[in-house]
Amino acid sequence: MQTSNFCYESGPLENTIDFSVFEHSSTILVQIYCGQNKEVLAYLTDVILSHIPHAICIGTTTDGEIYGAAITTLRTVISISVFEHTSIKTAYANDKDSFQCGVKIASDLITPNTKLLILFSDGTRMNAEEFLQGVESFNATIPICGGMAGDNGRFEQTYISSQHTLLGAGVVGVSLNSDCLHVATDYKFDWKPIGLTHTITKADENRVYSINDMKAAEFYDKYLGSNFSRTEFPLILEKNGVLMARAVIAKHEDGSLSYSGNLSEGDQVRIGFGDAESLMKDPIEVLKNLHSINVETFFIFSCMARRRFMPFLIKLGIGSFSKIATTSGFYTYSEFFHENRHNKLLNQTLTVVALSESPINTSSLTIIPKEETKKDTSYSKTIESLTHLIEQSARDYDEQSKRLEKQMKYSTNLLASHRQFLRYTVHEMNSPLSVIMCSIELHEMEFGKSVYLENIEVAVKNIFSMYDDLSYLVKKDQLRYMRHKIDLVDYVRSRIEFFAQVADKAKSKLIFETDCDKSFIFFNETKLQRIIDNTLTNAIKYTFENEKINVSLTQEKGNCHFCIASHSRKIQEPEKIFEEYYREEEAQNGFGLGLNLVKRICKEENVKIKLHSDENITSFSYQFKIENA
Repeated sequence: MQTSNFCYESGPLENTIDFSVFEHSSTILVQIYCGQNKEVLAYLTDVILSHIPHAICIGTTTDGEIYGAAITTLRTVISISVFEHTSIKTAYANDKDSFQCGVKIASDLITPNTKLLILFSDGTRMNAEEFLQGVESFNATIPICGGMAGDNGRFEQTYISSQHTLLGAGVVGVSLNSDCLHVATDYKFDWKPIGLTHTITKADENRVYSINDMKAAEFYDKYLGSNFSRTEFPLILEKNGVLMARAVIAKHEDGSLSYSGNLSEGDQVRIGFGDAESLMKDPIEVLKNLHSINVETFFIFSCMARRRFMPFLIKLGIGSFSKIATTSGFYTYSEFFHENRHNKLLNQTLTVVALSESPINTSSLTIIPKEETKKDTSYSKTIESLTHLIEQSARDYDEQSKRLEKQMKYSTNLLASHRQFLRYTVHEMNSPLSVIMCSIELHEMEFGKSVYLENIEVAVKNIFSMYDDLSYLVKKDQLRYMRHKIDLVDYVRSRIEFFAQVADKAKSKLIFETDCDKSFIFFNETKLQRIIDNTLTNAIKYTFENEKINVSLTQEKGNCHFCIASHSRKIQEPEKIFEEYYREEEAQNGFGLGLNLVKRICKEENVKIKLHSDENITSFSYQFKIENA
């Protein structure tokens, strides 16, 4: 086979191509890589087929063209390949269902001796991943190449063509059918993941609505800024042990983003960046598969991001191919590749297909040494150093994250053990406390009062109060605390009787006053006890010696006001008094959890709290809604 490449910009095409050279060739494949517009693509197709009507011609719009060692934009590269022992078929499909497009074009093109499919799809509407799966479902053995059409980075409208048919949506392709055609394919992926792993939390095929429960567009704004590059910083995920990139191709008004390939909910992704050191490596050295045949033609289908990311480095890589064989191709919106009986949709990759109708020998491709200029050396070293900096920072960050994750796991396990221990302790405390109280009562019934036992009883009641707090905290997320009708007057009086002895030992006296005989509220008794007990014990703890603690219940406009007032030191920071672990007086025992627990219960049950504190009096007031008021 022999391939001739031409670069067109304007004017009559006959001024660029001498068509008489191809008039007597029987099998001709023409590929048009058009960086201009659909009118130019249609014009070139018509002119070419008018001069060589027996040629098979397919075309695509691009995001840049590959013309030998050169990379062009806003021009058109025409590749004309003449085969001696190969037949060519062409077809197109424009079904709305991308999978069915794949099935149809595969069934139209594949023959018993098909060696390669060259496929071009539109770049903005086709779900290329579904399309490739459709091709694979028909035949999973045939190598494929090609990619999604471009429109110079606008992502608005792309075009493809087969013979005289021009399509704005769908797919076109050719099959190369031969018993002696040799095909070698390979690809080079030079992007690396960096930073944290993120989770796709809402997606529908190639449209992603949220990442880490954040709108997809806002996720990019956070990590890359509002003017982020759509293609140069893709999401990278791993599938079947292979790193794959997914670049943004469209942004929607609702903050969702469309990608060049599908992403699923639960996919773990990281943001990718171009690895300059890898980009600078000669692709001929890296792509070992290409060494297996005597190459006569290279077709290159490369991601648009590679052209736009460090353009100087990209030009260095393309030149290596043209020194070995005729080379042409275009920059795509995604690349098609086949490996291990699977079709893959790739991004950020350089995909290469090498063709030859010559016999295979054992010699390998000739590696041409790079001509290194001063510009090349200084620029490359700078970029390489920056890449090393990013990579090393990423590795350090990953190591830190792993250490932190290990520490968090240890802390989580430790906390879980502590909670289990606390549950067990709380469960086991009740029995011995009850035994102690019963024993005190029995001893007093038989032997009378004892000052020592009174001290023990006061201490046990304090422990009982702490036990009830702990029991509530341990069980509050496991139990449903039901409400029922409670006489608040009777209930407060019973709690005062329980703590009267405690107050007496603290040289205080509890005085209860009420303007009603009964006052019913709809409440949970466990929660009500926590409010009353914590407020009472707090007053007993901080009230000056030989001072009264006034407890009152009053009714007003459908509400019952419960208030505990006493003479104690003025609270200096009343806004902090309900915070966890806060204590006004460090000398006092306790953890500062009681009032925080009270505040949380009052918030849950819509109980209003009012705190007043000055040099003369400190009072805590709670407003309960009266049942059936």
